[in-house]
Amino acid sequence: MIQTTLSDRIKETIRDIPDFPKKGIIFKDITPVLANNELFTESVKAMVQPFQSSGVQAIIGIESRGFIFGSVAAKELGCGFIPVRKKGKLPAETYEISYALEYGESTLEIHTDAIKKGARVLIMDDLLATGGTAKAVAELVKKVKGEVVGISFLVELTFLKGRDILKDYPVHSVITY
Repeated sequence: MIQTTLSDRIKETIRDIPDFPKKGIIFKDITPVLANNELFTESVKAMVQPFQSSGVQAIIGIESRGFIFGSVAAKELGCGFIPVRKKGKLPAETYEISYALEYGESTLEIHTDAIKKGARVLIMDDLLATGGTAKAVAELVKKVKGEVVGISFLVELTFLKGRDILKDYPVHSVITY
C-alpha cells in the first residue's frame, strides 16, 4: 500500500486555472480543498502545528482567504481571531498601511485596539507569492505593538521568493510549488 502525505493530497486536490486572473498566470485554486472537510481540517492543523507551543494569543487573517483559515485556526488554538481588511471595510478607528503589488498598490487596515500591547500573534493566509501583503500585515502588527510569532500559509510559490522579504519572521508553508 502506498501512503500519500498530506502535501500530496492537497496538491492532488488543488486545481490549476490557466490564464487567471490574466494571461500567462496559472492560478492555484484552493476551493476544492475547502470543500473537502477532512482535508481542510488537516490543512489548518498543519498550518498551526509549528506554532502550537509559541503562546499564540490571536490569529490574524488577511482578507479574504486568510479569514477562512485563520478563523478555524483560532478555534483550533483556543485564541481570538483578528481580521486585517482592505481600506474602508473596518468600522472602528484603524491603522493602515499601503504597499506595492505586482500591478499597483493596495492598502490594508487593522483596528487600533485589535491587539493588546505585547500580544503574540500568528498571521495566516492561503498563499505566499511575493510576500508583500504578509510583510505589510507584520508592519501593522508592530504598529499596534503586537509580536509576530510566525506567518503561516497553505501554499507557497517558491519561484516568486516571497520568503526573502519575510526573512525576519518564522515562515511556514504546508505545500510548495
